Amino acid sequence: MNVNENTVGITSTVPVEILYAAGKIPLDVNNAFITSGDPAALVRLAKKEGFPDTTCSWICGLYGAILERGIGTVVGVTGGDCSETIALMEVLSLRGVNIIPFSYPHGRDAAALRDEIDRYARRFGTDLHRAEDQKNRLDRVRARIHHLDRLLWEQDRAYGGEVQLVQLGSSDFEGDPDMYLANVEKKIREVEARAPISTELRLGFVGVPPIIGDLYETIERDGVRIVFSEVQRQFSLPGGGDIIEAYTRYTYPYGIFARAGDIALEIQRRRIDGIIHYVQAFCFRGIEDIALRRELGVPVLTLQGDLPSRVTETMRLRIEAFVDMLRRRKERR
Repeated sequence: MNVNENTVGITSTVPVEILYAAGKIPLDVNNAFITSGDPAALVRLAKKEGFPDTTCSWICGLYGAILERGIGTVVGVTGGDCSETIALMEVLSLRGVNIIPFSYPHGRDAAALRDEIDRYARRFGTDLHRAEDQKNRLDRVRARIHHLDRLLWEQDRAYGGEVQLVQLGSSDFEGDPDMYLANVEKKIREVEARAPISTELRLGFVGVPPIIGDLYETIERDGVRIVFSEVQRQFSLPGGGDIIEAYTRYTYPYGIFARAGDIALEIQRRRIDGIIHYVQAFCFRGIEDIALRRELGVPVLTLQGDLPSRVTETMRLRIEAFVDMLRRRKERR
């Protein structure tokens, strides 16, 4: 996506309806980072400027991508996402970037969320009424993404890796919802033309989208498919409702137990045999692995990534061992 004066970077999923209502072009900086020609170079840029070695590579990559792309205004999600975003926004402000904070309220408080979205809308010279008009427009795209998701888990015609890429893009619709809808429809036609895929094991993928580029394709082979990508699916707002309801039902900002309830429901609905929990090095969400293992009731393999990279041999062996265990477990039933 080309950056111009109307481009507004976002550090995580926010109500993009506000930005579209204000005539802005949202750009999810996470996607700009990971799809850049050399994401590792963007991490090195941040480290060169003094970011500690223990800083999450996603935070470093956001910093590098914002500077590289010349993004002048950024909505930083300072509540309900990464706590390091606060410091990131402070450092970016020193570089002349216009920072607009957005914070999801603690405890899924719909009234507090309405106040926050209303404040956010006023910062961009718009209001909730115009944002709802945009939500109706964007929901038509989301409905087709949900249909693609059903082709994945109900009809077994897709792989999790290709579906999660489409779900990821719904965080900003790549700045052009009409074009994005056309691309989604093209993918749907491609998938609907396939015969069902023979599947021995059905896995779920939970946690932040991976910084490891070939992780999905490494897992999805020899009769194994990922039929649920938790956070990526949440980007498409599967809970529905008006703008306040939809972003209150969006699970990611509201803690591990809100997420675990959604994951447990989808484990049953999608007949999932095991879970891959991806965590990012130096991220507080790694601690949440303790709660997930107690709440979900199926085997969990936790994988940790750090820098933008490919699957290591050690990680490949752990995945293979987990798959073998699930096969033996299924045979005993």
